[in-house]
Amino acid sequence: MHIAPDLQLPSLPEVTLRALDACHQDESYRTISEIVSADTALVARILALANSALYGPSTPIRSVDQALLRLGTHRFHTLVLTAALRQLLFELGGDEWQQLRDFWRHSLTTALTARALATLTRYREPDEAFMLGMLHNIGELIAIKTPAAEAKQHYLDRQAEIAADLVTAWGLGPMAADAMRYQQALPTELRDAGHLVKLISLATRLALSDAAGIAAAGTVFGLNEELTREINRRISNEVSGMAASLGIPLDEDYCGESASRQLKQTILRQAMASQAIGLADINGEVDDILAETVNSLTLVTGLPALCFGHTGDNLVLLSGTIGEVPELAVTAKAGGSVLTEAFISGLPVGLGDRAPTVLDRQLLSLLHTPSLLAIPVQSGEHCPGVFALGTDNDALENTRELAHIFTSELASVLANRPMNTGAGGLDARKLDQDMARERLRRQVHEVSNPLTIIRQYIYQLRSRMDDADVQQELDVIRDELDRAGNLLLQMSHADTLGDGGGGVELNTELESLARILEDSVFSEGNRQLALKLCASPTLVAAGPTGVRQVVINLVRNAAESLPETGGTVTLQTASPVWQNQRTWVELEISDTGAGIPDEIRDKLFAPVSTTKGEGHSGLGLSIVKQLVDDMEGIIACRTGQEGTTFRILLPAASHKKNEND
Repeated sequence: MHIAPDLQLPSLPEVTLRALDACHQDESYRTISEIVSADTALVARILALANSALYGPSTPIRSVDQALLRLGTHRFHTLVLTAALRQLLFELGGDEWQQLRDFWRHSLTTALTARALATLTRYREPDEAFMLGMLHNIGELIAIKTPAAEAKQHYLDRQAEIAADLVTAWGLGPMAADAMRYQQALPTELRDAGHLVKLISLATRLALSDAAGIAAAGTVFGLNEELTREINRRISNEVSGMAASLGIPLDEDYCGESASRQLKQTILRQAMASQAIGLADINGEVDDILAETVNSLTLVTGLPALCFGHTGDNLVLLSGTIGEVPELAVTAKAGGSVLTEAFISGLPVGLGDRAPTVLDRQLLSLLHTPSLLAIPVQSGEHCPGVFALGTDNDALENTRELAHIFTSELASVLANRPMNTGAGGLDARKLDQDMARERLRRQVHEVSNPLTIIRQYIYQLRSRMDDADVQQELDVIRDELDRAGNLLLQMSHADTLGDGGGGVELNTELESLARILEDSVFSEGNRQLALKLCASPTLVAAGPTGVRQVVINLVRNAAESLPETGGTVTLQTASPVWQNQRTWVELEISDTGAGIPDEIRDKLFAPVSTTKGEGHSGLGLSIVKQLVDDMEGIIACRTGQEGTTFRILLPAASHKKNEND
C-alpha cells in the first residue's frame, strides 16, 4: 500500500492551537520550533515540504530547526494554518482521541530519550535522533485516522517499513532509514550496529519504561540500571511538563472535542478577519486603508470602532463607525490612556478596572459603551495606527482575541502591499521606504540564522580535531562568518548585538525558557524562578539547542534540590567577563537547597546514580559538562548548606584573543 511522502495526519488540537497562537504572536522561530517538534504530524509535514522538489537538489533537512530556516516565516505560517484547516476534516471518536493522546506521549518520550542518549553517547546530531524518535511509529498515526479495520491493521503491522520508506522519500539518507527499519531488532543483534540505529532502537524500548528496556540499555550501550532509570525519570518529567504547558491531560481519560471546537473557532476568526479585510480598498495610502478597514473591524466584531492614524507626534482620529466623527488629535506620547499605551507598547490594552483618564472618557463618550479596548496595528517595529473598540468588561477577552487577529492580518497586508509610486507626497514615500527596510531586516535575519548553525558546527568540529593546523583553518572560517554576520547586521540597521556576528542572545533565550519552566517545573506556588539579567548584550557563540539543554538540566536539578517548604532558583547573567585572555558571557544558576552531598562532589560531572531529590543528579550534570565542553565553555560549581551555584562561562560571539600576546 503506497504512502505519499506529503501525507496528512491528525495532531492533538492543543498542539495546533499553540502553534497557531505562536505564529499570530510573531514569536521567535526557536519557540515555534519547540512547539512543532512535539507533534509527529507537523514534523512530517514540514520535512516533506522542506525536502520537496520545490527547493531543488539541495542538502537534505535533518532537523525541524533547519526546516524552519529553509521554509521561512511566511511559508511556515501558511503551512501551520493549512494543517489546522485539515484537522477539521478528521472525525475522531472517543477511543481514537485516547489513542492519539497516547501516541503523542509515546512518540515525544521516544524522541526526548533518543536525544538524551545521543548527547550522553556523543552522537554528532542529537536533533536528528530526536526527529527520528518522533517519526519512528508514524504508521500508528496513519492507522488512527484510517477507518477500515483491515487497512488499519496493515499500517500497524508495517510501522518500521512505513517509517523507513518515508524517511527515504524525504532524502534523509540510508542511516536514518536503517534506524527506522531495524527499530525492533533484538538488543543482542545491535551491539555492533550503527550508532543511530542503536539510539532509536533503545529509545523506543526505554519509552515503554519496563524491565526489558532497562536490560537493553546495558546490552546496547553498557548503561547501568540506576543511570537508565534516571533517564526514564527525567524524560517522564519533561513530557509531563510539556503536556501541562499545552493543556494536555496525561493522567485521565482524554477527549479532544473541546480543544477541537476551540480550534474551529480560532480558524473561523482567522477566516472572518481575512474576508473582512478583503472587502476593503487596500490600494491607497496607509491612512486611507486604515480609515476604510474600520468598517471591516466593526463587521467582524459587531462593535463600534474608531481609527487613529499616526501623523508626526500625534494620533489623529481618521474615521469611525459611530456616525459623524469629530476632529480629534492627541499626543502619541505616554499619557496614561489605553490609546497611547497601546501605541507605545505595540500590544492590545483594555480599560478593565483601571481609572479612566480624560481621553479614555472622551472615547467612551464617542463609542457609547461602558469600556473600551485599544488595538495597535503593529507592522514590524512601525505602528501606523490604533483602533479603539467599544465593548464591556465581560466580552473583553473574546474581543481582544478577534481584534488582534484582525489587526495582525491587516499589518501583514500593509507590509506586503505594492509600493506606491504615485504622487503621494514625501510622507508616503518615507513610509514605503521604512517598510522596505523592515522587510530587508527580516530577510537579513533569515540569512543570519543558518550562519549561526554553521558557526556552531565549526565549534563542534574544531573540538574533535587534534591537528593544530586544521584548527587554525577552522578559526579562519569562523572569523569570516563573524565578518559576514557584521555586514548583514549593518545592512539591516539592526540594533548592535556585540562586536561579532552569529550566536545566541543568552538573555532572550533565558526569558523564553523561563516562561516554559514557570508553567511546568515551577507551577507549584512554593517554588520560585527569579531572573537577574544584565543590561549589556549577552550574545554567545553557541547553538540554541545546546544552550537550552544546559539551562533546562541545571534548572531542573536546582528545583529538585529545593526542600518541600519551597525555595528559589535564580538565573543571573553578566557581560562582558574577561578571563584567560578571552571575553565571556557569564551565567550563574543558583538555588537555596541543601547543597550537593559530599559523596558525589568528587565525581560531580561523571554519570553516576541519582540522589533522588537530595542533590543534583549525575546524568544531567554529565550531559551539561559535555555540552559546555562542545561550546568551548567553562563550568564550575560551589555548594554548601545554603545552596548550590553553577557558574558557566560561554565564549562571547565577538571574543578575541589578547592582541598583545
